[in-house]
Amino acid sequence: MEENSSLVDNMVKHKHVHIPTPPPLPCPATSVCDRKIMAMAMALVRAQDRKGQTSTSVNSGTKDMWERLFDEAYRADVVVHTDNGGKIYGHSSVLGMTSPVMRQMMKQSKRKGRRRSISIRGVPHDAVRVFIRFLYSSCYDAAEMEEFILHLLILSHVYVVPHLKKECEKQLENGLLNIENAMDVFQLALLCDAPRLSLICHRMILNNFKAISATEGWKVMKEAHPILEREILATVAQADARQKDFERKRNERKAYVQLYDAMEALVHICRDGCKTIGPRDKAPKEDEAPCAYSACKGLELLLRHFAACKLRASGGSCAQCKRMGQLLELHSRLCADSDACRVPLCRNFKERSRKPNKKEEMRWKILAKKILRSKSISGAPFFSLTTTT
Repeated sequence: MEENSSLVDNMVKHKHVHIPTPPPLPCPATSVCDRKIMAMAMALVRAQDRKGQTSTSVNSGTKDMWERLFDEAYRADVVVHTDNGGKIYGHSSVLGMTSPVMRQMMKQSKRKGRRRSISIRGVPHDAVRVFIRFLYSSCYDAAEMEEFILHLLILSHVYVVPHLKKECEKQLENGLLNIENAMDVFQLALLCDAPRLSLICHRMILNNFKAISATEGWKVMKEAHPILEREILATVAQADARQKDFERKRNERKAYVQLYDAMEALVHICRDGCKTIGPRDKAPKEDEAPCAYSACKGLELLLRHFAACKLRASGGSCAQCKRMGQLLELHSRLCADSDACRVPLCRNFKERSRKPNKKEEMRWKILAKKILRSKSISGAPFFSLTTTT
C-alpha cells in the first residue's frame, strides 16, 4: 500500500499524469440573488414532481424483478383468499402502499402464524390475480385485460387504485367497448364514478339504441333497474326530437338557399339574358359557356310558360303560373330598386305591397329575411333588407 502511494506521489511530481482539479465543495448561497435562484429552482422541481413531469427510467429488468417477486411470493406475509378456495400470496408493504383500502384491511386482519389473511370475494380468482399482479409491476396481459376488464374496473374503484382505473377506462374507450357490453359498462361507470366513460357509453346507446336494446345486458338492466331504463328512454326521446328539429331546420335552410339562388337567376335572366331567353333589347347567347346559376334552366321554362299560358290569359288557375307569380312577388319584396329593375311586374308587386294587409305583409317580411340570412350576406346590389323592415 505504501509503495502504491509513493508511486502516485512520484508520478504527480514528475507530471507523468494529469489529475484534473476537483470541483468546489457546495457552499450555502450568500447573496440575495443566489438565494432567489436556488428558491426558484427548488420550486420548479417541486412543481414538476406534483404534476408528474419528472423523467423516469424503468427498464425491463426492474419490471421483471417485481413480476418474480409476485410469482415466487418470496417472503410473502399476506394471503388473499378468493372464491372457490383460491389463495394468492402477497407482501403487505406492496399491497398497502398501492391500495389504502388493503392497508386498512390488513391492519384489521388477524395474523395466522407469520401471515395476515384478507379476502376478495365476488370476482373470479384469475381476475383477482391479474389485479394483484398489476399492483406489483403495473403490467398486464392484453388477453387477460380484455377478459376481465369489467372486474378490474370494479376492483380498481373499490380498492382505490386510480392508475388501474384510468387504464381500464382507456382500454374501454380505445376498442373494448362494444354493442354487447355497452349497457354493462354504462352501469359500472355510473357506480364507479367514471363520468367520461359513462358519457361515451351514453352516446353509444343513443347512436345504436335499436341494437343495444336487443342485447342481454339491456334485458337484465330493465329488470334490475327500471328507473334507469325510464331515464335512458327519456334521453333517447329527447335525442330523437333534437335530431328531427335539426333535420327540419336543415331542410328549411336548404329551401331558403334554393329560393335565394332562384332570385339571383331571375335577375340574371331579365338583366343579362341566358342562352335562349333574355330581355328584348339583347340577343340570346346560345354559344355561351354553361350558365353558373343552377336554377336558371328551371326558371327559363317557368318564364316561357308564364308568358304563353292560355289558361292564365282566360282567367283560369294554373299551378305553374301561380308558382311563377309567387317568385315574382318574392323578388319584389327583396328588390333594392324597383324603378331600375328589369324583372317583369316588379314595380306592380311593390305598389301592391303598400296596401295595408298586416298578416300577409308580416309573412312576406319573415320569408324575405330568412332567405337573405341563409346566405349570410346582405344581398347587394340586387337585394336588400331595407324594403322588408
